[in-house]
Amino acid sequence: MALTKEQIAAKYAELEAYISENKDMDGALIPVMQKAQELFGYLSLETMELISERLDVPVSEIYGVATFYALFSLTPKGEYVISVCTGTACYVKGAQLVLDEVKKQLGIGSGETTPDGKFSIQDTRCLGCCGLAPVMMINNDVYGRLEPADVKDILAKY
Repeated sequence: MALTKEQIAAKYAELEAYISENKDMDGALIPVMQKAQELFGYLSLETMELISERLDVPVSEIYGVATFYALFSLTPKGEYVISVCTGTACYVKGAQLVLDEVKKQLGIGSGETTPDGKFSIQDTRCLGCCGLAPVMMINNDVYGRLEPADVKDILAKY
């Protein structure tokens, strides 16, 4: 569901207030970027430009930080973020086939979001559940010992 202009303005006002409170703190950039991501779900160019102006940090530096750290996203994420582990243990037990089925069911690729904003797929190298390989997470829900045939029923829950 799209935000109204008033909701977007309120989020920007909250970000501006946060920047004002923290701009003189050493290392303020990352906490400000985290707050922006918390508010908007990702870092748009418009948001990075605002942070740049308020903190007097070049947009190129903000972009560099955003692309270096995996916790930041430059594109909107879906309501449900799907992570299929493709680390070694999961990969050798068929994770690629599970990932391919997720992509097929949703009609999107890794790093993409469905047009309705409901699902996103993100690349994940290890979820720390090697004993359950292959593993997939949807937000904080963990599904293990998967086969491609399991994907359709799992997605139907969401």
